[in-house]
Parts: sequence; C-alpha cells; structure tokens
Amino acid sequence: MGPSGAGKSTLLDVLSGYRIRGIGGSVYTNGRIRNLKEFRKWSCYITQDDRLQPLLTVGENMQIAADLKLPTNVSRKRKDESIKNILIALGLDSSVNTKTSGLSGGQKKRLSIALELICNPMVMFLDEPTTGLDSSSCTTCLKLLKTLAEEGRTIVCTIHQPSASLFNLFDQVYILSAGNCLYQGSTRKLVSFFEDVGFPCPTYHNPADYAIELACEEHGKDKIEKMIKANENGRSLTYFIDELPHMELKDDGFKNESDDGLLATSQFNQLRVLLRRGYIKAKRDQTLTYLRVLVNFLVSAMLGVLYWKSGSDGSRILDNYNLLFAILMHHMFSSMMLTILTVPQEMSILIKEHFNRWYSLKMYYTAITLVDIPLSIVCSLVFSITIYCITAQPYEMIRFMMFFVSSLMVVFVAQSFGLMIGIYFNVVNGTFMGPAISVPIMMFAGFGVRLCDLSPYFYWCSYFSYLRFALEGLVEAVYGLNRTTLECPEDEFCRYKYPKEFLEAIGVRADQFGNDVIALLIFLFVFRISSFVILRYKLMAIR
Repeated sequence: MGPSGAGKSTLLDVLSGYRIRGIGGSVYTNGRIRNLKEFRKWSCYITQDDRLQPLLTVGENMQIAADLKLPTNVSRKRKDESIKNILIALGLDSSVNTKTSGLSGGQKKRLSIALELICNPMVMFLDEPTTGLDSSSCTTCLKLLKTLAEEGRTIVCTIHQPSASLFNLFDQVYILSAGNCLYQGSTRKLVSFFEDVGFPCPTYHNPADYAIELACEEHGKDKIEKMIKANENGRSLTYFIDELPHMELKDDGFKNESDDGLLATSQFNQLRVLLRRGYIKAKRDQTLTYLRVLVNFLVSAMLGVLYWKSGSDGSRILDNYNLLFAILMHHMFSSMMLTILTVPQEMSILIKEHFNRWYSLKMYYTAITLVDIPLSIVCSLVFSITIYCITAQPYEMIRFMMFFVSSLMVVFVAQSFGLMIGIYFNVVNGTFMGPAISVPIMMFAGFGVRLCDLSPYFYWCSYFSYLRFALEGLVEAVYGLNRTTLECPEDEFCRYKYPKEFLEAIGVRADQFGNDVIALLIFLFVFRISSFVILRYKLMAIR
C-alpha cells in the first residue's frame, strides 16, 4: 500500500517476475533464492486493467483457458466440473452465456481471477484489483480474495487507499513511500507501530488513511525518516503476529507435461485451441468480418460503375490503368489500417496470457496468421469478381486468376506490413507511420512515373515497393498474354488500340508474372518474420 508513484506496481512486477530487466538484488521463496521458471508454474499475475476477450462468453473464456492451462489427459468432464465449481464460487454461474463485453466491472475482475484459478495457482499477484469498482464491488472482490487466501493460497496485491473495513480483511501490509518501506507486518499491529514511533493514529481515524497521509509527507518528512529507521526499511519482523507464511508448492494432480516445463499442453494443442478461439471471434466480429466483406463489395461496385466497361474499351485504356492502381490502393490501405488499429488491443491480452503460461508465442503468431487467411480470400474474391465483371475485363479464367492472385497477394503483404507497424507503434503513432511509409511505396510503383524514366539514383528504390510487382501483375493479367486488338468506338480515337503498344508505353514486360508473385511472396515472408521478431522483442523489453 502507498500513494501514487510510491513503487507499488514496480515492486509487484519484480515479485511476480513480470519485470526482470534492470533489477538488482534477489527474490527469495521460503528462504531460498527463487527459481523464476519453477515459480511461474505456481503463480499468476492479474493486471490492473481487465484484459479479456470481449466477443467470447464467460463459459467460452473458461473453456479456452481450461484447454490451454490443463494437460490434454484431463477429461472434458473433469474440466467442466472444475469450471462450474470456480464460476459458482465466484458468483459467475448465472453469467456463463454472457459475452465479456456485457459484464460489469466487478464481474470482469472476477472473471480475470476465475481464468487463472483454472490451474489452481498457489500464489496470485493482483495489481490494484479494486480500481474502477464501486464500494460494493470492492467489498465483494476483496472478500473473494480473502476466501482464496483462507483456502491456502498466497494472495499479493497492491491497493491505493482502502476503507477501514476493507483494510481489516488483509493479514499483512507493506507500506511504501518513494520506494522505501515505512512499515511491514500485521495490519492489526499497525496502530501500535504508530504509537511506538511517537505519532499515534488519531481516534476514530482509519489507520490506512493515516498511513497514506504520512507517506505523502502531509505530517512532515521527518516522520517518514523515523518510520523507515524504526522498521529498518522493511527488514524488521517485529510487527508480524504469526510467523511468515510458507508456501507449500506441491502437485495438485494437474502435472505440467510440456517439453520446456512451463506450458501445460503441447504446441499442437495450443494451436488447435487458439484457432478455435480465433474462428469464434471472427464469426462474431462485426467490424473485422461482416463490415469488411460489405466494404469490399460496395467499393468494388462503386469503382465498377465509375469505370463501367473500361476493360474492353480501347479508347479508355488509360482509365482502366488508373482503375488497376486504385484497386491496389484500396487493398493496401484497407488491409494495413485495419490491422494497425486492432493489433494494440490484442497485444495487451497477449502480454497477460503469455506471461501466465497460456501458450507459446510461436503458436499464438501462427494462429493469428492462419485465422485471417479464409476471410482475406473471401473478401478479395468478392472484390475481384464484382469489379472484374462490371468493368468488363477479359473473360478468360487464366487472366482472372492472375488478377485475383495479384490482388490477394497485396492484401496479405499489406496486412503483414500493418502488423509490423501495429506491433512496434501505439495506435496514434501507427496511424501516422503506416500511411507515411506507404507514400514512397506508391511513388516507386511505376504509376505516374515510369520505372525506366527514374534516375539510377532512385531506380533501386522500386525494388522496395511491393506495389510495383502487384501493379505489374494486374497489368499483365489484363493486357498481357498476347491479348488481341481492343474494340474502339467509331467516333473515338484509340491511341493504345493494341495492348502490346500500351505495355511498351508504360514500361511493363508481359512475361514477368511468375517473378512478380515470387517478389510478393518474399515481401510477405520478410514482413511476417520481422513482425514476429519485433513481437518477441516487445515482450522481452516489457519484462
């Protein structure tokens, strides 16, 4: 306990192992230097903000947690019984079919605790569990933690300024001020400690409030120094009523069977469960699924009407060329920006679940990569069919497949690029950096300024523009493969009646489609690998 900035959360991060970089000293468990890897098997960390999957129900969240945190040899019946008992104990049994987004603040906090109780941790760390709750919910939450402690668990949490009744629920208290320990011991001996140091707690005054007042230097800095000295900066054990708690880290029947000794299930099972969760979310997500399909259809229809039958009209070949580039712009920005805006929310959930040993980072990354593939294919297919038919592009299956593959590859590459930006930057910086970096990608795509007209100093930049290869692929699909002479209205002048002449004019070769696809695959591979490396770096940097 302590005022804001006293170091409560930092100390909790160190004790839980959530923060290990830049930290000096040693952490002991039962009198021995802690083995962090072993300790993490029996502990969990519940963050101040409720990082939950909003589209899943309470029951689905619990089932996903059980399938990830309990070994595969535990039967479905036993898992369901465990889930039922936990939900009843936490008063969430009546909300089992309620989506997380529809829960109250107190229910979300209890669900966060319930998810970690699946594997029955012996030590639970909670950062400000009463934040954002009303007085009734605060009381319910802390009484629940008291019950869990009485069952044999060690509950460690930070709290800002509890009421007198809530303060009495705690067994031990560690009071901080500017990183120093003012008092460590029993809550019932705090009043006597104030008397011993010479400034007793006023009658009918909440001891917790008085402690915060002292920690904030409201009664003078000399009193803080005196408390630190009397308590030996936390080394004194004088004010403990009983001996310090001793944690018996024994097996509860759910053995950890992973190769690295930290995760409960195999990587294949983790991938299977994460894919199941991903498809449930995709099915219910109005923005990422239904709205995304609808937008692709509406935009393709709008562009199709604007460029009506331009694909077969020899007098509008330049208009059709503009259309092809507009298609790439839509695929690039819609895919990239959607990813940039949604990744940060997933990052916060990932940090919590990965630290609490739900799954490996590799399986999480594989799952989010695979889950989006079907939807991306459907959206690209809807867009391609609609605009291809309305604009009367050549009705040949091989050309349509080239058109579709080029469009789909841009979607995949732009998503991967947006993922890389979204992981590294926050939402505000990401929404700026994504379009800003995309500008030179458009500049060196070969649209507006032919690549052959670029100076040698700038030509090499075109190799870093994935739009260059995508645009070349679309042009080849529509005007390559020795396409015959285009129809030209009698009253119109057709400068590029022959597709071969148009390809020469814009500097595009008609035999590079395979190389274009390979180049886009290289971009996809590089961006995906870079995103994973950045993601791992971010998780390590946080710790």
